Amino acid sequence: MFPLSPLHFQLKGEGFPILCLHGHPGSSQCMSVFTKSLSQNFQTIAPDLRGYGKSSTKTNFEITQHLIDLETLLEQLQISKYLILGWSLGGIIAMELALRNPEQVAGLILIGTAAKPRSNHPPITWQDNLYTALAGIINYFLPGWQWNINTFGKRSLFRYLIQRHTPATYQYLAKQALPAYLQTSRFATRALNQALKAGYNRLADLPQIQSPCLVLAGESDRHITSESVQETALHLKNAAWQCYPNTAHLFPWEIPNHVLTDIKNWTEHHQTNFRLPNDN
Repeated sequence: MFPLSPLHFQLKGEGFPILCLHGHPGSSQCMSVFTKSLSQNFQTIAPDLRGYGKSSTKTNFEITQHLIDLETLLEQLQISKYLILGWSLGGIIAMELALRNPEQVAGLILIGTAAKPRSNHPPITWQDNLYTALAGIINYFLPGWQWNINTFGKRSLFRYLIQRHTPATYQYLAKQALPAYLQTSRFATRALNQALKAGYNRLADLPQIQSPCLVLAGESDRHITSESVQETALHLKNAAWQCYPNTAHLFPWEIPNHVLTDIKNWTEHHQTNFRLPNDN
């Protein structure tokens, strides 16, 4: 009898398992930009982390609780070997899982994340908050409306999350980012802030990770700088590194086809690592 995980999760496809971990704020639905494509060749598992999406909580917790929750979920699903794709906070959790369970983690795909995350986000003004509220509300009702993008979007805090202000990117913001933001609990925010205030830094431990890694960054990322992402790649023993120009923290929503092609090429290159025990 396996313990039941407290996490809501989505399963798609068949094949070698890929655990897809969202960022903050985020949800399993945000990871559909990856799972829709990856589930054609893999089994994707996309959970709502504790305090996010439909995985509600009413108490404070430490960020390490995410690792316990995910280990319980994988045990419940009887998955003993898996690949992890982690975006932002999800990437930090991915690295932690790889350090805790080196024999189980077959590889890492790290998206806009760092073992020693650094930000160069400018101070937020009242005008930023005003334009962000206006852009977000209008975009929710009229996703991708070019007038709203030009008038409010480019003057809002969205300008630090994305560089390519296209209707398609704003449609992602309306359908996935806003609902994820509204469903993120204060307990989840507190757990993350506590870890960051403590000076999170796992660079020295990264050489312990032997599995192949793909590390991707947006060149103009203000939330987790591309320099800190590259620093992470350099500390990993077996890492491929790619930085996308004219993109920011939400670059998978800015250039999804490019990112998905790079992920596909990398998984095909390492396909011998990502096979089920009964595969020939």
